Amino acid sequence: MAWPALIALTVPVTALLLWLHAPAALMLGPLVAGIAFASFGGEARTHVSIFAVAQGIVGCLIAKMVPLSIVGDILGHWVLFSSGVVSVLAASCLLGWLMTRLQMLPGTTALWGISPGAASVMTFMAEAYGADIRLVALMQYLRIFLVAGIAALVARLFGVSSSYGAAAIVWFPEVQAVPLAETMALAIVGPAVARVARIPAGAFLVPMVAGIAFTHFGWMTIELPTWLLAASYALVGWNVGLRFTRPLLIHCARALPRIVACTLLLIAICAGIAAMFVFTAGIDPLTAYLATSPGGSDSIAIIAASTNCDVSFVMAMQTVRMIAVLLLAPVLTRFVAERVHVPPGGRGKS
Repeated sequence: MAWPALIALTVPVTALLLWLHAPAALMLGPLVAGIAFASFGGEARTHVSIFAVAQGIVGCLIAKMVPLSIVGDILGHWVLFSSGVVSVLAASCLLGWLMTRLQMLPGTTALWGISPGAASVMTFMAEAYGADIRLVALMQYLRIFLVAGIAALVARLFGVSSSYGAAAIVWFPEVQAVPLAETMALAIVGPAVARVARIPAGAFLVPMVAGIAFTHFGWMTIELPTWLLAASYALVGWNVGLRFTRPLLIHCARALPRIVACTLLLIAICAGIAAMFVFTAGIDPLTAYLATSPGGSDSIAIIAASTNCDVSFVMAMQTVRMIAVLLLAPVLTRFVAERVHVPPGGRGKS
């Protein structure tokens, strides 16, 4: 009975957000419903393969919207992209170090929890350094929730094209069978290849990169009917929301205000970096904010796709930062964790 109950809770929440014309309502509704369902003791499990396919479909969506020229844009504006990525990484490392020095959380927990991405990698590595793995997991997924919610609010404040409103939704449009089959094949095979090749975040990245290349050369056409996107958005939202279980929230209750405050501070710092882009590079505010948001690339992709921002720029910045976080954040965090001196009473290695 878990899934019928979760779906019954999700439908009215999502309908309310659609009525309010909230950006990415089809993802935010399931996310909020998942949190409420899990926090009241509900349990609903999604098979990893099904969620991977949902991520693959979101990757296909971005591939449909982003041209191959994104590579040239990154190379042509490498100073802008590099400064944005380095600034976010430096801010997270500095904030994590400061939180650890002030003993805001036990041991080196803050260092691992504040990393702007690579949630599963950071959670796994944190345990080896004596951090509270449950607090790290909460920090990582709470950040994704807050980033998604605040990004949707910012998108609403800056205005969303009316073509993306609830009235424009056609749930069951006419579809071409062959392009739909090609899209599903990419969404299924892409995550499978990523799993075999052990590519972090590959369930999203591989279909996105392959889809951009395949559509550019005319090898395939991406077909994504609304009902398929809605199901994928729901799975992405549920995947985050259902992690906020009652035992986890009870364990982290005392630290929750500090975790929220630190996460909001990181989001504010990234918003400051976005403001720098607006004033120095002429990027429009919504595009700059979504591009520099710390983490939750698939969530940001869904929000960007539902607004009239520069989706190519947003996903170029998010992709570069995701790769940098996967490659550098574990090394940088481990480097700082090995050298930070946790005061007496703190847990973790010093």
